[in-house]
Amino acid sequence: MWIIIIRALLSWVNPDPYNPIVQFLYSITEPVLYRIRQLVPMTGIGIDFSPIIVLLAIVFLQGFLVESLAALGARLQ
Repeated sequence: MWIIIIRALLSWVNPDPYNPIVQFLYSITEPVLYRIRQLVPMTGIGIDFSPIIVLLAIVFLQGFLVESLAALGARLQ
């Protein structure tokens, strides 16, 4: 989650694309963000909502899926 937030913040300051840290962040986050951009095309808007969608998906998975699996595991014991 933090990597997505850092990536979104970096897009505001136009970092050096040859910086190894920036290259690492882009290589880690771009596959996920690219898939979201394909599913939700946002041409003409000028704002990339893909980081927000990914963050909402992460929060959903942490809140709902992990809780459901923990409850299922507690029932199985």
